[in-house]
Amino acid sequence: MKKYIKICLLLLPVIAVHAQQIPSKKQSKSVLILNATAHLGNGEIIENSIIGFKEGKLTLIADATLSRFDRKAYDNVIEASGKHVYPGFIAPNSTLGLVEVDAIKASDDEDEIGAFNPNVRSLIAYNTESRVTETVRINGVLMAQIVPRGGRISGTSSIVQLDAWNWKDAVVREDDGIHLNFPSTAKWGESGTIEANKDYNKQVDELKNFISNAKAYLSDTSKERNLINESTAGLFNGKQTLFVNANEEKQIIDAVQLASDSGIKKMVIVGGYQSYKVTDLLKKNNVPVLLLRTHSLPLLDENDIDLPYKLAKLLTDAGVLVGLQNSGDMERMNTRNLPFQAGTCVAYGLTKEQALQLITSNTAQILGIDSFCGSLESGKDATLFISEGDALDMRTNKLTQAFIQGREIKLESHQTELYQKYKAKYNQ
Repeated sequence: MKKYIKICLLLLPVIAVHAQQIPSKKQSKSVLILNATAHLGNGEIIENSIIGFKEGKLTLIADATLSRFDRKAYDNVIEASGKHVYPGFIAPNSTLGLVEVDAIKASDDEDEIGAFNPNVRSLIAYNTESRVTETVRINGVLMAQIVPRGGRISGTSSIVQLDAWNWKDAVVREDDGIHLNFPSTAKWGESGTIEANKDYNKQVDELKNFISNAKAYLSDTSKERNLINESTAGLFNGKQTLFVNANEEKQIIDAVQLASDSGIKKMVIVGGYQSYKVTDLLKKNNVPVLLLRTHSLPLLDENDIDLPYKLAKLLTDAGVLVGLQNSGDMERMNTRNLPFQAGTCVAYGLTKEQALQLITSNTAQILGIDSFCGSLESGKDATLFISEGDALDMRTNKLTQAFIQGREIKLESHQTELYQKYKAKYNQ
C-alpha cells in the first residue's frame, strides 16, 4: 500500500503540469467581429464582414460596407481587420478521445471483441480530457465524429464539440451512424504479395444474412429482446447513416447494392479510393464520400503518384458530395493536419472555398448536422475561429481566437507550454 501511495504521489506533479484546459462557460456576453475576411464555408466570401453572435448563435452575417449595424448593441467588439474568419472545421471518422497512448492498453478503448457490434456506442468511451484534443483545436478543428474500430460492424458513432467536461456535455448528435468494414476482394498472401480473397463472396453473404436477420427481427412483434439486432433499427427508419469503409471499385458497387436491396435509407462511403470510377452509381443513389487521407501514397502500383491528391477534384467535378477524413496511422495526432489536407486539394484543382467546404459544410451535410453548423449563417451555432491568415496553409494558419457555441476557448496545449518553456531556456 505504501509503495502504491508513493507511485501516485510521483505521478501527481506530471498530471498537474499537463492538466487539460478548463471548459469555457456558456456565452453570456454578445460578440461582434469587425472587418475580417469571412469565409462562410458554403463557397461564399465577404471581404469586409460583420459577424455577430449572442447566446451561442450567429445573429448577424453581413458586409460592413453595405449594412448598418449598432456596435453598441454588442458587449464585446473584436477588430479583426486583415484577419480571416472561418466556421469550425469538422473531423469525421475519428478516434479522437478513444485512444490516448497506443502502447498503454488501459488508454485504448476504440475496439470491441466480436465481428458484428452495432450495439457498441463510442460516445460513452469518449474522453473529453484527452491531451490530443487541445492540439487539434489550435488549428481550427472544433468538432469531430467519434468512431469505433474493428470487426465487420464496428459500432455506433456520435458527433461532439471539443470543449466539454464530459461526453454528455460534448455530444451534439448522439448515435448518428453505424460503421461497417466491407469485405475486401484482396488480401496479403503468405509470400507478402497481394492475392484474391477467395472468401469474399462468403463474407458478403454473412453480412447480408446479418442485415436480413436484423430486419426480420425488427418486424417481429413477438420476439425475445436482442440488443444487437435492435440497435440496427436506425438504418431502416432513416435516423442513422450506414458508413461503409470501402476503397475498391467492386466493394463500393456491392456495398451500394446491398444497402439498396436491404432498404437502408442513408449510406456514406468512407475511404473511397476508387470511387472516381463509379461516380454515376454514387450520384444515382445519392451516396456521399468521405475520402481517405489526402496525404497518402497510392494504394496500387499502377496509379499516378498524385491520385490521392486529385480525388477530391475528380469527385467534385462529377457532382458527388465529398468530405475529408483522416483515418490511418497516427490518426489522432494527424487530426490537426486536416485543414492542410484540404489545402493540398487546392494545389490539385479545387478553389480554396471548395476545399474549405470539404471540412466544413460538405462534412456537416454528410453527417446530418448542417442545420446548425458547418457554415457561417444566421441561426447556426457560433462555432468559428479567427486566423491571422489562410487557415488551409500551415504557414499562415495561426489562430488568435476560437469560439465553440459562442464560448471563447483557450488555444493552449501541453505542446505550446513546452514551446514557451524551451523558448525561454534558449533566450536565457
